[in-house]
Amino acid sequence: MRRIFSTIAFCLLLACIAFAADERILYNGKIFTADTTHPYAEAVAIRGDKIVAVGTFAEVSKAVSGSAEKVDLKGNLLLPGLIDSHAHAVDGGLSLISADLGESASTMEDLFKFAAESRKNGRGMMGDVLDVSGLPLEYWSHNKELNEHFNSGDYAKVPVYLEGMDGHTAWANKVLLERAGINKQLISGLDQTARGYYGFSKDLEPNGFLVDLGNEKVEQIMPKPDAARMLSAARAAVDYMHHLGITAWLDPAVSDAILAAYRGLAEKGELKSHVGALPVIAFKKGDPDGQFKHALDLRESFKDVPDVKVIGIKVFADGVAEIPSQTAVMSKPYLNTGRTGELLFKPEDFQRICVAAEKNGMIIHVHAIGDQAVTEALNGIQAARSSNPSSKLPHTITHLQFVRPEDISRIHDLKVIASMQLLWARAEVDSTKLLKPYIDPYLYGWQYPARSILDTGATVAGASDWPVSTADVFQAIYTAETRKGPEGVLDPSQRMPREAMLYAYTINAARALDRQESIGSIAEGKQADFALVDRDVLTIAAEDVRDTKVLWTVFGGETVYGAKP
Repeated sequence: MRRIFSTIAFCLLLACIAFAADERILYNGKIFTADTTHPYAEAVAIRGDKIVAVGTFAEVSKAVSGSAEKVDLKGNLLLPGLIDSHAHAVDGGLSLISADLGESASTMEDLFKFAAESRKNGRGMMGDVLDVSGLPLEYWSHNKELNEHFNSGDYAKVPVYLEGMDGHTAWANKVLLERAGINKQLISGLDQTARGYYGFSKDLEPNGFLVDLGNEKVEQIMPKPDAARMLSAARAAVDYMHHLGITAWLDPAVSDAILAAYRGLAEKGELKSHVGALPVIAFKKGDPDGQFKHALDLRESFKDVPDVKVIGIKVFADGVAEIPSQTAVMSKPYLNTGRTGELLFKPEDFQRICVAAEKNGMIIHVHAIGDQAVTEALNGIQAARSSNPSSKLPHTITHLQFVRPEDISRIHDLKVIASMQLLWARAEVDSTKLLKPYIDPYLYGWQYPARSILDTGATVAGASDWPVSTADVFQAIYTAETRKGPEGVLDPSQRMPREAMLYAYTINAARALDRQESIGSIAEGKQADFALVDRDVLTIAAEDVRDTKVLWTVFGGETVYGAKP
C-alpha cells in the first residue's frame, strides 16, 4: 500500500513539474483583451496552448501552479493575435520572393532599371517571361513609354508581363499578347462591354493594357510556379504575417496550388497560423454549380488538415473603379464613357449559389467595389438569409469602396460583415486623380463609408488585401482614424475610432473566419495567440500609431516571432 501511495505521489509531482514548465503568467503591461465585457486586464495566465485565466495578477495566479513562469511585459501593450479578414497570403509570399516593384520606383526610369535588374538576376523570370508585379496604377497612363521600351531593343523577342498592384490590371508587350491570342482580330470580334477589358487604339490594335477578364487571358498562358516555389512562398508569407503580429487570416481566391502549399506547411507543422481558405466561384467561366461542388469537395479534403480549413466561397461581383479600368459596377455611369461597368454574374445565378452555400454551411465572401455591385451582393446574401432565417454564418462583403446610404443599413440588417481595407481610405492618386473626375459626385461622396457602417451597429472587420497593400495593421489603423494621404484628407466624417479598429483586427475579424469561439480575444479557454507591441496604441498621438512595432508574436503558446517571452 505504501508503494502505491509513493507511486501516486511521484506521478503527481511529475504532473506538477510538467504544468509548471508549461504555465506562464503575462503581467506588468497593458492588456487589451478585445472582450467587450472586460476589454482590459492586468494579467493573463496560459497553460500549454490555451488561456486559463484573465484578470488581476492575484486572480490569474490562482489558476496556475506556484512554479508558473512569470513573463514581464515591461509596460508594453499586449493584444490578441491580430487577424486579417482578407489577405492573399501565398500570392503575397510570391511577391516577396519574386520581382515586386512595391515602393522601389517613382519614375518610368526606375521601372526600366528594376525590370532590367530583375531579368539579369533571374528574380523576375517565370519561364521565359519577364514578370514584374506591384506597379502603381498611375503607370498605366504611360502606355506610350511602356510600348516604346518593352517592344524594342533587349525586349523585342522577350515576353514581358507587368502586373498592377491592385491585382486586377496588367500590361503585356507584343510578344506576350501574340502568345495569348490577343490581337486586332480578337478585339474587333468583341462587343462593347467585352472590349472594356482590353486597351486598344482607334484601329483596334491592342496597346498592352489589360484588366480583369483580359488579364485572365494572359494569366492562363503564363508559366506557373512549381510546388517547391509555392511552398517557399507560403513559408515567406507566414514569416511576414508573424512579424506583423498576425496569427490568422482569411485567404480569398485560393487555387488548388495555393491549397497544396498550405497543406504542405501544415503537415510539416510549419504553418502555425489559422487560415480560412475560400475557392473562387467564377461565373464567367461557366458551370458555377460544378465549381461549387468542387469547393465542397475541397472542404471535405481539408477537414483533418491542422490550422487550414476551406470555409466558404469567394465571388467577384465586379472589378475596379480607377481609370483606365472602370470595371467596378456603378449605379450611375462613369462620366467619361457613359458606361456603368459589368456585373460578373447574373443575379439569379448568384442568388442560387448563395442559397446553396447557406444550405451547406459555406461562408459567402463577395468582392464589391462599385455601389451597384454592393447592392447585388446584398441581394444574394438576402436570398441566403431568407432561405434560412436562423442562420449565423458570417457572410461578408469586402472592399465596399462605394456604398449608397440605403445599403449601409442593409449591411447591418442582413448581419453582413464589412471586411474593409481602410489603408485605402485616404486621399491619394488612386482615390482622387484616377477617380474623382470620372465618378458621379454624389457616389464619390460615399467612398469607404466605414464610420457610417459602424454606427449602424454592423461588424467592421480589418483587412489588407495583401499584397495589394501592406498587411501592417497599424498603418491601416492610422489611416482609418485620420483618412490622411499624400493628397490631403478623404471625407473626414468617415474617420474610425481607434479602439473600434483594434476590435476590427481581432474579434471582428475572427467572426469573419467563423472562429470567434476559439480566437480573436484574450479570454479563458481560447487559444493563446498574442502580439506584444512597443507602445500603447490606444493613447498615443495618431501620427505615432503607424510606426508601431511588434516585439513578439505567440501562436498557441509558442513564440513564432521575436525574442521568447
